[in-house]
Amino acid sequence: MAADSRENLDRFDWALLRSFLAVLDAGSLMGAARTTGAQQPTLSRHVAELEAQLGAPLFERTGRGVVPTRLALAIAGSARQMQSAAEGVSRALAAARDAATGTVRIAASHVAATYLLPPVLAALQAQEPGIQLELVASNQLSNLLRREADIAVRMVRPAQSSLVARKLADVPIVAAAHRDYLQRHGTPQQVGDLRQHRLIGSDRDDTIVRGFAGFGVVFSRTDFALRTDDQLAYGRLLAAGAGIGFVARYNLAYWPGVQPVLPQLPIPPLPCWLAVHREIRGSRLVRRAYDFLAAAIPAELERLHAAVA
Repeated sequence: MAADSRENLDRFDWALLRSFLAVLDAGSLMGAARTTGAQQPTLSRHVAELEAQLGAPLFERTGRGVVPTRLALAIAGSARQMQSAAEGVSRALAAARDAATGTVRIAASHVAATYLLPPVLAALQAQEPGIQLELVASNQLSNLLRREADIAVRMVRPAQSSLVARKLADVPIVAAAHRDYLQRHGTPQQVGDLRQHRLIGSDRDDTIVRGFAGFGVVFSRTDFALRTDDQLAYGRLLAAGAGIGFVARYNLAYWPGVQPVLPQLPIPPLPCWLAVHREIRGSRLVRRAYDFLAAAIPAELERLHAAVA
């Protein structure tokens, strides 16, 4: 074989073998087109490209079809082995994609990971014992973009176009305090009464201050006697009777003695979103976990809200 033919062989398109084998088995371009669903001109072009790369003809054209040359018969066995190997790779990839076993990594805020998700993930593992779960407790929104997680539960809609997000629920935010605190200091009846109470707020995060400003009540950072940006510590302060705080209503189910106050406060709810990266949502494993979370999280929120009522 000439040097230029050997060079072409080293880099020829292996996909052309599929058309070659189809024509070889059918005995004609028309028959190969019927069995494969490909266009006859496409099959003819593929065979011609393969012949050019091999530097020799593969078929002799006759009025009734094609007759394989000695070269075609010589390479047919190897070509079938390659086709079988390619089909094996396709089956392995499909099996890996559709596998019911493997690991799914789920990211959520510290609060959601601590209070909302544990019973949901316990139920998911009971239903899908082949799925191993990893829970990433983080308030960062970039987990999915850096592929540090497969699925994320967030209280803000992801803005990145590479993520697919589904809104699951609106999470009520309430003012709340432990009954021991209220017994000592009284229960506020209107928003203005809060100025006579010990308030729990954020340190550098101004979300609560901006929230009050949104419905016409001006509070400054110093109006909050206790301040922390750690949401778990925030909840523990509230549960310990340190003052009046502002939290997701479902948390109260885990804090005996903590009750809502000032139900007339027009605090906007937080939307709960389930997000996944576009490129991995096709994984059957991730899809099973995603679909389960999409149904189970709203149900768990309803259960927790009923426990607080």
